[in-house]
Amino acid sequence: MDNIVSIHNLNKSYGQTQALKNVNLELTKGKIIGLLGPNGSGKTTLIKILTGLLQQYDGSVKIDGIAISEITKSFVSYLPDQLYFDSWMKIDDLKRYFMDMYSDFNEARFQELMYQFQIPPRDLIRKLSKGNQEKLQLALVLSRDARLYIFDEPIGGVDPALREIILETIMNYRNTEATILLSTHQIYDVEQLFDEVVFLKQGEVMLHQNLDELILERNKSLLEIFKEVFRYAR
Repeated sequence: MDNIVSIHNLNKSYGQTQALKNVNLELTKGKIIGLLGPNGSGKTTLIKILTGLLQQYDGSVKIDGIAISEITKSFVSYLPDQLYFDSWMKIDDLKRYFMDMYSDFNEARFQELMYQFQIPPRDLIRKLSKGNQEKLQLALVLSRDARLYIFDEPIGGVDPALREIILETIMNYRNTEATILLSTHQIYDVEQLFDEVVFLKQGEVMLHQNLDELILERNKSLLEIFKEVFRYAR
């Protein structure tokens, strides 16, 4: 099977608000895919469904041929758009938690990332700066040998220096046979990363295409195409 994600006729509503509208997507294994759209376009809702955090929806969603379940959680590594760990914990405690939860956790890779980030492993999380907390969370996610990595706005709200570190670390430390789905509305910083892009607008897929083909076809940069599709100016 060549597809890591298969979505058919996916719909999700919150009360009277329809967050996702008849979404159909096939995402190929081993690709770096940009999930692009302005805030409120449905990106986070789609991600929460893929990660099993949202379980009430209409349609079919499978990862590597398996319906969303505890099984798929075991090979999906997810970086949410907010810090999710308890600040009273020590880093070593958090590492052991991940080792117990995920059989694909690579302790040596985690130690290497912590050394690179210059974060002492026994520190209390609450003593870390916000930037180091972001790096810690990234290290945990990338220390798994997952089949699918999902990043929800990993560079939102961080300074340019940390943004560069985050993107470089994702590219250098991911499982190279895995797929990356990276959600963002900050196009300029990530244009060179993607093999494919998915444009999501008001819960609908407006475009899904190989990035090189898209740029050649329209003779415009990804940022220019994004602005055109969403009528969005920086």
